[in-house]
Amino acid sequence: MKEWISDYIAAEQKALASIPVEQVEQAIQAVKEALQNDRQIFVFGNGGSASNSSHFATDLGKGSSDAVGKRFKVLSLNDNVSWMTAIGNDYEYEGIYKRQLENYGQSGDVVLTMSVSGSSPNLVEACKWAKENGLHVIALVGGKRGALAEISDNCIVVEETHYGRAEDCQMGIAHMICYAFMENPGLME
Repeated sequence: MKEWISDYIAAEQKALASIPVEQVEQAIQAVKEALQNDRQIFVFGNGGSASNSSHFATDLGKGSSDAVGKRFKVLSLNDNVSWMTAIGNDYEYEGIYKRQLENYGQSGDVVLTMSVSGSSPNLVEACKWAKENGLHVIALVGGKRGALAEISDNCIVVEETHYGRAEDCQMGIAHMICYAFMENPGLME
């Protein structure tokens, strides 16, 4: 068991080391511009990536907003369970995020989605709609990349296909985005 734990930690460190710094910096810039221009930030994912999306929205909406003295307009679309189930039941599961964006999304807003596979149909459909309607799309994906890598304006690839390690890295990236505002007072200048 100790060897397995050590191997897991080594693989986690390798995955973390694969995070592309420039793309994370670009994501921070897009989030900063959304704040400066009073634009909405929509975040969503499936499974563990949905949990990471909820966590990101909380940290950005509370901690980062407190730090900069201006409120981020951030919404986790996977937190509205009744709306998601109504869309999934009455229309199709692939539309659970796209149909919410149709209600809220406007040109200039930001979409940030998280997916290990990069190919989840509901995420792909939402991001296609976002691109077609002038929203800036950021995708955090695993090593398979998937369709989201082609659709997004900024694709942050974690070179890992293991779901646990890739999702750990997603949360690390989400924290980097949030803590960039919490720990760098000059960022908003």
